[in-house]
Amino acid sequence: MSDPKFASSVVSTASAPSGSLALDDRSDLTKIVVRTDPASAAAGQLGCPHGRSRRIGPVVVLGQRPTEWLVIGPALEVGAVVDELDTSGHTSVIDITHSRSLFALRGADGARVMEKVNGLDWSDAMMPDGAVTGGSVAKVTCDLSRQDEGGSWSAWVMADRSFGQYLFDAIADACREFD
Repeated sequence: MSDPKFASSVVSTASAPSGSLALDDRSDLTKIVVRTDPASAAAGQLGCPHGRSRRIGPVVVLGQRPTEWLVIGPALEVGAVVDELDTSGHTSVIDITHSRSLFALRGADGARVMEKVNGLDWSDAMMPDGAVTGGSVAKVTCDLSRQDEGGSWSAWVMADRSFGQYLFDAIADACREFD
C-alpha cells in the first residue's frame, strides 16, 4: 500500500510584491515526533536539547519539549535519520505529517511581523537562530522555531492542520503593513 497523497489545508497563498517578506506553506515536509527520555540513546542521537534545534543536512531536529523532538525535512532524509535511532526502552516514533501545518516566514521584517501576531520578543537576543518554543499566534497554539535560511531571517510556525488556512491568512495579513 502506498502512502496517502499529501494535500495542504492552505488553499490560497500570498506573496509580497517587493519580495522583502515571503510566507511559504511547507506543510508537505515530513514531520516525525520522537518521544523519549532525555537520557536515552535516541535523545543523544538527535543531539539537541529542549528549546534548541540542529540541522542534519536538509533535516531539522527541534527539541520541542523536554521529552519530545520533531524531525522535519524531505521524506527520504527524515526517514534515514529516524531509521538510525536506537529506539530501545520507552521511545515512540510517530508520523504527524498529515496532521500539522508548517509555514516559513522569511525576510528582514519577519521578527516585527511575528511580534504583531505573537506575544514573544523575536529579537536576536531573545530568539536567536535555532531557538525553539511554543506560543500563541493569532490565538492559535503553535510550535515556533527561528530557522534562518541562506543568511535571511526566518521563523517556522507549526499548528494543527485544522487551523492552517486561518493561521496562514493571519500571518499574511500581518505582513501587509511591511510590504
